[in-house]
Amino acid sequence: MVAISAQPYPYALPDRLSQLGLVIIDMQRDFLEPGGFGDALGNDVARLQAIVPTLKTLLTICRSLQMPIIHTLECHQPDLSDCPTAKLHRGKGALKIGDPGPMGRILIAGEPGNAIIPELAPYPDEIVIPKPGKGAFYHTSLGERLADRGITHLLITGVTTEVCVQTTMREANDRGYECLMVADCTESYFPAFKQATLEMVRAQGGIVGWTADSEAVMAGLTQLANI
Repeated sequence: MVAISAQPYPYALPDRLSQLGLVIIDMQRDFLEPGGFGDALGNDVARLQAIVPTLKTLLTICRSLQMPIIHTLECHQPDLSDCPTAKLHRGKGALKIGDPGPMGRILIAGEPGNAIIPELAPYPDEIVIPKPGKGAFYHTSLGERLADRGITHLLITGVTTEVCVQTTMREANDRGYECLMVADCTESYFPAFKQATLEMVRAQGGIVGWTADSEAVMAGLTQLANI
């Protein structure tokens, strides 16, 4: 058995890398760049940008090993028919969902700001999941697409740690997936929220899953690939 050195104990990898998917949550311009939704809510978007080089390195390794790659985008239809009123009006930011901003309408599918940042842009053969909620399984085809590929294990990355990343990990855990959150490939606008999330998911013997740094993850992947 090949395992990644992780908390609260080693994360056992599946027999084949094709069973292990890298999930990259919402690394889109609306959250990471000035003028986007995150900025409009008063957040320091530079905090999220800091993980891009590390995540890009992990993505490059996973691609070289021909692992399944899954990207998600939080977005809504132009008519906002899939955006609940409660979500639309919550918060007191300078812009709300659907409003015109410097990069187009906020969190609207197809707008420039809704695109994944160029450094992590999906390849044509990679899965891209548009999602109207925080979790990547809610009102999406993610579950079916993972099942079709025989994926049983997930490496979870992206933003923000305590919202869409954690929600997706909890959804996946409830569906029986073995999940590891890559600690230095996820980030929050609030450092304390990220730390609390890491501690929550690995508490009580890994009640939601595991956490590990990318260096340990890449070492485990390389070991499995060389068997």
